[in-house]
Amino acid sequence: MIRRDPVPRFASRMSSLGVEGAFIVLAKARELEREGKHIVHLEIGEPGYNPPKHVIEATKKAIEDGMTKYTPSAGIYELREAIAERVSETRGIEIKPENVVVTTGAKLAIFGALMSFIDPGDEVIIPMPAYPTYESVTKFIGGVVRPVVLKEERGFSPSIDDIMKEVSSRTKAIVINTPSNPTGAVYGRRDLEEIVKLARERDILVISDEIYEDIIFDGRKHESILSIPGAEEVSIMISGFSKTWAMTGYRLGYAVGKKEFVDKIAQVQLNTSSCPAHFAQVAAIHAIRGPQEEVYEMIRDYERKRDAIYDEISRIKGFSMLKPAGTFYAFPNIRGTGLSSEELADRLLREAGVALLSGTAFGDAGEGYLRISFAGPMEDIREGMRRIREFISSL
Repeated sequence: MIRRDPVPRFASRMSSLGVEGAFIVLAKARELEREGKHIVHLEIGEPGYNPPKHVIEATKKAIEDGMTKYTPSAGIYELREAIAERVSETRGIEIKPENVVVTTGAKLAIFGALMSFIDPGDEVIIPMPAYPTYESVTKFIGGVVRPVVLKEERGFSPSIDDIMKEVSSRTKAIVINTPSNPTGAVYGRRDLEEIVKLARERDILVISDEIYEDIIFDGRKHESILSIPGAEEVSIMISGFSKTWAMTGYRLGYAVGKKEFVDKIAQVQLNTSSCPAHFAQVAAIHAIRGPQEEVYEMIRDYERKRDAIYDEISRIKGFSMLKPAGTFYAFPNIRGTGLSSEELADRLLREAGVALLSGTAFGDAGEGYLRISFAGPMEDIREGMRRIREFISSL
């Protein structure tokens, strides 16, 4: 008798669940490093800093004090209160703790928002290129993605006319991201006002991912969806602690919106991760209410790196780039090289030892671009740019 291993019968929805390109490239880079090749890492969107010192100390104390148990699914009241105070101050509106849900990373807030509102067949408008989770989760829960191509000539900010072309009777939500991963664009107030006006007229939910809200350059001001009059009726704002305070491993995000909106996200969380870690939430209170000097210096350092990478890219034949207004990503146009995004990204990894992302990791609209993270050390940025320049010169 021949024994056979059972054939796995995966759910059909798994075929629509995407992956995140940065982690795929990271795995390839690590394999090359095991083979002895030196790789410059410019692929991962993770701050090259530790959390502020007072946050680390608060983390240690919270663990020592036994803050290692379950909490309410929506998060502890003290943290929701601190977030509400910060959002009220920065957006110029009144937010109460009941309008906040703390999530296990901003990704769970995105997942919870889409899961709570999107039925199979509902359409979700996503300006692209975009963070891949938006498209992946929409398809996973049976929604239909309606992409809107972001144009470089508009500074990668969405056109309301282009959005309107994708609106139908099945449109349920619009997902926006400002400051934007991967383009580094910062949406202007006028564009947000037009999106809110459309959402109110057509009863469409706006999910606004503002996780990079503090990483903005050149003295610009972050324009939040919640600062637009009337937006509170039709929007959910998502942010977190990974970027501003370099707390990526703490896995803490949050969503702000009407109580009935955030209660649904908390319900999704209750049935997935239960709740965020207690000690991480205590540390997050100290992040918000403690000294911010280390945060300000980190952002100033990002701006110096942004300027350096912009200057370096201007010296590479076949490359051009809009100077990023925010985030820690460069998004150069590489059409002048004659190579596709995936081919160039793969060859740079294997032949030049530089790990970065193809623009197509963020959807088809990313063809003709690369995403380069400048979140790491300046010496890595300069070495990576030198290798890219020499590789392009050799073609």
